[in-house]
Amino acid sequence: MTQYLPPNLLALFAPRDPIPYLAPVDKLTWEKKTDGYSGVAQLIQRFEDPKDTPPPTRVETREERLERKRREKAEQMQYKLEQEIALWDPHNNENATSDPYKSLFVSRINYDTSESKLRREFEIYGPIKKIVLIHSFKTGKPRGYAFIEYEHERDMHSDLPCWLVCSRDL
Repeated sequence: MTQYLPPNLLALFAPRDPIPYLAPVDKLTWEKKTDGYSGVAQLIQRFEDPKDTPPPTRVETREERLERKRREKAEQMQYKLEQEIALWDPHNNENATSDPYKSLFVSRINYDTSESKLRREFEIYGPIKKIVLIHSFKTGKPRGYAFIEYEHERDMHSDLPCWLVCSRDL
C-alpha cells in the first residue's frame, strides 16, 4: 500500500541509519582501581586566611532605595520648612494684610485685568489701602484672583453688587 504514496511521504516511512558500533570500555568506572581520594589537605595553605577576607558588600534592594530616597526628601523638606519658619516675619510680609476683617477676596478676574482697573472699580465703595493680585511663582502670569484691603472695615462690608465681585469682565 505504501508504494502508492508520493516520494515526500514515502521518505517519512524510510528506515533510519543503523547505530554505529563502539568498542566496549576496558573497565567500568567503579571497577577501576584508584589511589584513593587525597582531599584538599595539601592545598590548604593556598586558601586565604578568613581574617584577611573583606566583609561582603550588601547591596540595597529597590524597595530599600526608594524608602531611603523618600526619607531623605522628607528630611530635606522638613529642614527647608524649619528654615522658612525661622526667617518668616508676619509683621514684615508684603502680601499679608494688617487686618483680615478689612480684606476682600475677589475671584474669577480676567487675566488681563490690572491693579489700577481693580482699584478704579472698587474705590467707589471706600478708600483702598492695598491691592494684591496673585501671580504664579513659576510663570509670573496672573492666577485670576486678588485681595483688596480697605482702610475701614465698614467699606468692605458695604453692598457690593454681585456682578462686580463675580464677574470675568474686570
